[in-house]
Amino acid sequence: MSEKNKNIASAKAKSLKTSIAKVNLVLKMIRGKKAENALNILAFSKKRISNEITKILKSAIANAENNHQLDIDKLFVKEATVGKSMVLKRFRPRARGRSGKILKPFSKVKILVQEKAKEKEKAKENIKDNNKSLEEKNNGTKN
Repeated sequence: MSEKNKNIASAKAKSLKTSIAKVNLVLKMIRGKKAENALNILAFSKKRISNEITKILKSAIANAENNHQLDIDKLFVKEATVGKSMVLKRFRPRARGRSGKILKPFSKVKILVQEKAKEKEKAKENIKDNNKSLEEKNNGTKN
């Protein structure tokens, strides 16, 4: 794993029985939110698919905690995407001997959670790195 992606964890679901548009309505509500707030939003959502998305988000949080040793209090939903999966095709008899096509779409969902480092901590790390590099330069010129 690269240095850049150290504090990112993900979870995926491949075959959710609903259309992309319906899933995307629920995912819009949680994008960019803290993980705890996103779980609360999903818990009180009236959409049927929000239960499945809750499971995926909890899985991503568990992956962050167990596999990447991230602090769950600092997690936020970095990315929540939905894509097209398979489509069941059914036919229904219509008037005058014709048939009507019925499409039953499935979706796949991917949720990324990331640990949000506070700006102060980032600034301190940058200052430490700058000080180290200055010390190294100074030590090199004195010799």
